[in-house]
Amino acid sequence: MRMTKKRWLILIPVIILAVIAFLYYENNAIGITRYQLSSDKLPDGFDTYRIVQLTDLHSKSFGKEQSVITRKVKKLKPDLIVMTGDLVDSRRYNAEISLTLMRKMTELAPVYYVTGNHEWGSRFPALAKGLKELGVHVMRNTSELVKLGDGEIRITGVDDPTFNHEADGDVERINEHIGAALEEADLSKERYSILLSHRPELFSEYVRNQFDLTFSGHAHGGQVRLPFLGGLVAPGQGFLPRYDGGKYTEGETTMIVSRGLGNSIIPQRLFNRPEVVLVELTAARGAASITQ
Repeated sequence: MRMTKKRWLILIPVIILAVIAFLYYENNAIGITRYQLSSDKLPDGFDTYRIVQLTDLHSKSFGKEQSVITRKVKKLKPDLIVMTGDLVDSRRYNAEISLTLMRKMTELAPVYYVTGNHEWGSRFPALAKGLKELGVHVMRNTSELVKLGDGEIRITGVDDPTFNHEADGDVERINEHIGAALEEADLSKERYSILLSHRPELFSEYVRNQFDLTFSGHAHGGQVRLPFLGGLVAPGQGFLPRYDGGKYTEGETTMIVSRGLGNSIIPQRLFNRPEVVLVELTAARGAASITQ
């Protein structure tokens, strides 16, 4: 049966509205991805330690006063929140929106933050000052011990390589940052160690430095995700990136790469919704992930 002109006039607007709704959903409907990890290095005396990861906000707002993210993170009951860079966007810089999210997060749990490539520039000192005033742990090539159960774990945070103009290449730059962060740290091999670093493509260096768990972002999930192939393109990795999002393990090191929350150069996500990550450190063995 041929479509009449009248039917086309009805169908076309419906299709357009459906496409707009779908694209809005892909850019704004936050999913939760859960992982469970265990290690013999974790101390006794706790049941589950819940770490929420946020990354790559790029000055994006999710509801008034960041209410959508706040509500989702609150339900996860985090013991610790980590923000792995690109809290702001260098092209549409809005520190107020970004600091609002961090203020909301500090009301839920201790917050640890590291820089991404978009923070670099003359406006960063004011941002860092604002974060510290909120009580955020701004980890700039430093390490801290965090009490967990009957013992402690070590959290190390490093600047994005863009902050280092003295070394040649990202590998040398990140290793200088890691070296500075660990210079005065207790490097007991029996202590569980977590690294916060924006760049997932430097995973081999995190493995070489023997971190147990690394949180990274930067890849935006490949921006557009293709069935059976994964992400299409990511900064620093090019087309069909290896580390676009998910859990990666090499030797004794696990890296969690979040697909992030906002966008930068490319304004649209496709089959790649914004993501909040929850990692549960438990005594149980094995690991799993579920996206909602």
